[in-house]
Amino acid sequence: MDISQDLPVIDSHRALQIWITENLKMVPLPERAHGNFFEECCYVVLHVPWSPKVTQGGSSDLHYWIGKEAGAEAREAAVSFVQRLQEDLGDQTVLHQESQGHESDCFHSFFRPGVIYRKGGRASALKLVETNMYNVQRLLHIRGRKHVSATEVALSWNSFNKGDIFLLDLGKVMIQWNGPKASISEKARALTLTCSLRDRERGGRAQIGVVDAENEATDLTRIMEAVLGCRSGSLCASVPDNSVSQLQKGNVRLYHVCEKGTDLVIQELATRPLTQDLLQEDGCYLLDQGGFKIYMWQGRKSSPQEKKAALSRAVGFIQAKGYPNYTNVEVVNDGAESTAFQQLFWTWSKELDRKKHPRKSKLTQVNLEVGKLHTQPELAAQLRMVDDGSGKVEVWYIQDLQRQPVDPKHHGQLCSGNCYLVLYTYQRLGHVQYILYLWKSHQSTVEDAKALICNAEELDLMHQGALVQGHVTMGREPPHFLAIFQGRLVVFQGNAGSKGERPPISDTRLFHVQGTESHNTRTVEVPARASSLISSDVFFLITSHACYLWFGKGCHGDQREMARTVATVFPGSNKETVLEGQEPLHFWEALGGRAPYPSNNRLPEEVSSIQPRLFECSSHSGVLVLTEVVFFGQEDLDKYDVMLLDTCQEIFLWLGDTAGEWKKEAVAWGHEYLRTHPADRSPATPIVVVKQGHEPATFTGWFVTWDPYKWTNSQSYEEMVGGSLGPGSAISEMTAEVHNLQLTPQLNDNKAGCPTLLASKGSQDGPENARELGLGVDGESPSVNHPSSCSGWTVNGSLPPERLMHQALEDLPQGVDPARKEFYLSDSDFQDIFRKSKEEFYSMAKWKQQQEKKKLGFF
Repeated sequence: MDISQDLPVIDSHRALQIWITENLKMVPLPERAHGNFFEECCYVVLHVPWSPKVTQGGSSDLHYWIGKEAGAEAREAAVSFVQRLQEDLGDQTVLHQESQGHESDCFHSFFRPGVIYRKGGRASALKLVETNMYNVQRLLHIRGRKHVSATEVALSWNSFNKGDIFLLDLGKVMIQWNGPKASISEKARALTLTCSLRDRERGGRAQIGVVDAENEATDLTRIMEAVLGCRSGSLCASVPDNSVSQLQKGNVRLYHVCEKGTDLVIQELATRPLTQDLLQEDGCYLLDQGGFKIYMWQGRKSSPQEKKAALSRAVGFIQAKGYPNYTNVEVVNDGAESTAFQQLFWTWSKELDRKKHPRKSKLTQVNLEVGKLHTQPELAAQLRMVDDGSGKVEVWYIQDLQRQPVDPKHHGQLCSGNCYLVLYTYQRLGHVQYILYLWKSHQSTVEDAKALICNAEELDLMHQGALVQGHVTMGREPPHFLAIFQGRLVVFQGNAGSKGERPPISDTRLFHVQGTESHNTRTVEVPARASSLISSDVFFLITSHACYLWFGKGCHGDQREMARTVATVFPGSNKETVLEGQEPLHFWEALGGRAPYPSNNRLPEEVSSIQPRLFECSSHSGVLVLTEVVFFGQEDLDKYDVMLLDTCQEIFLWLGDTAGEWKKEAVAWGHEYLRTHPADRSPATPIVVVKQGHEPATFTGWFVTWDPYKWTNSQSYEEMVGGSLGPGSAISEMTAEVHNLQLTPQLNDNKAGCPTLLASKGSQDGPENARELGLGVDGESPSVNHPSSCSGWTVNGSLPPERLMHQALEDLPQGVDPARKEFYLSDSDFQDIFRKSKEEFYSMAKWKQQQEKKKLGFF
């Protein structure tokens, strides 16, 4: 279909822009309506990052969203529009096809606190923007943990089930009903969505009630029955969760797509693990991720016709495979791949980085300064160093399932037959911090590994839960672990002695020294034979007659200098330096004779350029399910969560304070994530367990901003409901409003007391709104003449500005919520002081509201 409409001007000052179908054209959607999607429409959503940050790439995301009731003409118009827009934006755009109820994590990440699906089409969307929607009666079905969605369902008890949450929206009264099987995190996030609806669509002028247990909320239950009728029979069981497991996501297949004559040929090339060199710049490729998602990759030299056909080819593949028609599709261009696409490959490097900086790590080029690491967490995160390793070190080894202290003179001398606990204590900006490393070798027994974790938990309890726990595997020690031993980490074969000392050196031993600085040097004992040598490295050979420090021809000065430091670990002062090719006869005799050995070491593991990714962890029927948060920030870490941060070189598991029993599963989830990863990640990748409030700079540095006091005054869900929604008069006022709307005759006997303006999660309706409903300040008819019992109220139900502005808590009139003093102003006073209506004010972002309140004396 040819749509002869001009493309819109992209607003560079808005990260998110949305268009909706109207008369086969696309028109911009006001920001106030963002997050609301009408099922008869199609939408185009464009996200343009303002600037590339640590946690996000520089590519734009263009999403084509299809409502489940959208007609064919609306779909065709949206497809035509999105293709023209993609051409105009250029190759730095990732195109996504989304279907209602099955959107990608990237799409959901744009809409916090959730997405709302509404019945109707464009006319309904216009009504949403133009009115306050007080004349409402609807029931919303709320689902989801990290990504919440609300779907409009039939106003009937038949719509309810035991596992989900439902919101009965009556315009000025909103009742959240929590299923008995719903988790506390689901309840809390649903309440956040409910409050967002109140603030955005009602200007804050609606009352909220929460039903957690019907026998404890009889007034609210009566209101619900007045609208829905009396419930007969029991509720339906919980709706099965259709989340895709990590195991399914790990199944990837790559296909080459090309035309031969008039035929389209799709040929399978490879399965897991995929390598980046399979993608040729003159070709087009389709990547099938377990039927869960389809990627179309287009080389920079592919033709314009091929690029235009990419979306339709993906849809055709979905149909041929018999996959659901809502399967996600992502079209990516060479050089602008999403992070999710990049991580499906074993390694990923940008072409320019490969040419300019082949296999060079930033770590070897930076002069570590403790001050910089403490004040620049982003540097600490990238270098994986909280400091230079000069803090206090305590070491224990596991013997007979118990931890035994290691003498300080043996620190850094580990034995491959043991497990070790290394407690590092340091100060950061005046505060004591801890990192507990759990070191495990490949030869550790299952019993010792379990004892290692049990002893770590005991130490954590002794330190009041303040320990950051780093799970480290022999040979994959992170830079900071190496730094605390100042480059003198040596791993001996065998078991430690009774005091943790290394095994006695009584025969020929060969040690491989790798590294150039204290934070990247490790020494490991290898078989004492000539084939173990490598020309590019340094080795230390101990015999009964002499000690040899062997320098291969390919090693350089920094390696040699660091090896001399390591040599101080070994006994004896007479150490003979030997250059490759000039070895004495005794040297070869000790190794059992000459033998061929490699001239160069195996290629070092390439440092990936992939951006970090954040996931929420959960388990359904014992299977790990991860939900990604794209463009993440600290606000995405919720106290009810277990979150996984993948930085490619290590895995962080963040434990919220009230994550409950799932905390025990965190490390196992980390291992399962590595095991099922489509890129065949190494199972020895370090796993770091971080607890809320004890985050090290190596974790916080991956976030654009970090506020260490964020959770100091945060409320729990119970506090939000109990303190903010309030008992007594608030419930009575809701009952009175429903009675006034003539929803039920059974509420005549309920009288509202002194009107209470509830806090941020409660009622925002004061006496003004009671009068709008035809109520007096006590809930009765305004024609009834009696004195008000509420001190400080004026005749029209408002308070004068001088009673509210710049007033301390103890000086406020009785019943005034100190968190929302401005709401007690009359509409005219509010307009004069804030230069806008209350409706306009409460539709603003919370931080903007707070700024204005501070400036005007209402904070």
